[in-house]
Amino acid sequence: ILTHPVRYLKEIVFLQKHVHVSSLEVKGPTEPILEGQDVTLECVDTESELNMSTVHFERFSKYMKRWYRLESDQAYFYRRCFLYDVDVRREEGRLLVFIASIQSWSEGPYRCVTEDSSAADNSSQPLTIPIHYMREVAVHRAGLGYLTRYFNSVQDLKVRLGDDVELECSTSASEAPEYFWAKEGEDWLLPSNKLKLEKVREQDGGRFTCSAQSPTVRSLMKKRTISITVLPEDAAWYETTTGRIVLMVSGAGLVLLVVVISMTTYLCRRARQRKSKGPIDDRSQKKPIYRASVESLPSTASDKQPLV
Repeated sequence: ILTHPVRYLKEIVFLQKHVHVSSLEVKGPTEPILEGQDVTLECVDTESELNMSTVHFERFSKYMKRWYRLESDQAYFYRRCFLYDVDVRREEGRLLVFIASIQSWSEGPYRCVTEDSSAADNSSQPLTIPIHYMREVAVHRAGLGYLTRYFNSVQDLKVRLGDDVELECSTSASEAPEYFWAKEGEDWLLPSNKLKLEKVREQDGGRFTCSAQSPTVRSLMKKRTISITVLPEDAAWYETTTGRIVLMVSGAGLVLLVVVISMTTYLCRRARQRKSKGPIDDRSQKKPIYRASVESLPSTASDKQPLV
């Protein structure tokens, strides 16, 4: 129950008169945007009170922590550094921004600002463009170190009969994707990013495909196919894919060790040479030659002036 209804109504009227919401609004795409598509933004005056020639677009830089005008020289610097193309257009009283081949780092936010200082609120609400993207899929043996995983992202996997194999599928995306495993020629589908084969048999060999799909944009999907070859049980360990990777990593480590030892030996040798160089031995210098002398011997004559 309101104890002072008249006072309450007066406060509402007061707020309606003094609270002003900006008439500027940034309109963007309504459909999901995939990375690489062209995007157009428009600044709209919802109340048709402003002269659009006094309005400009701004973008917020997450690196500089500030807003900058898209038509300025600073905006040209950002476009050159971050490799995205933004074109501000003024067509028949409309203010548009055209972004060619939009990338995830150019999502915004964007806003439009009026230069009219008399406006109560001279900027629109910021608009961030939701961009959906997904990088290429990588498949590697699960449970391996980072360096070994880097070398193990291959399309052909060789394992021995009876070995356990666990493959892991991964990618980088705007949102966590859904993973599926399938084998060529078979109708099963495994909803997981990991594929585990215990005690591999000959019939387990074949081509396997890992698919990553966006949960909201179903058309956004990436795939990676690998081939598994089953070797005989008595095959040498270096014939398997893991054995080859171990050899590659070991070889790289050996080369690095040789370089370190060579550099250490060289620096130690130079340090010894510097220490062995002492002051000049005066006894090694030749004696001065006098005018009346034949050899480099001390002169007993009255002439004591040396030639040198």
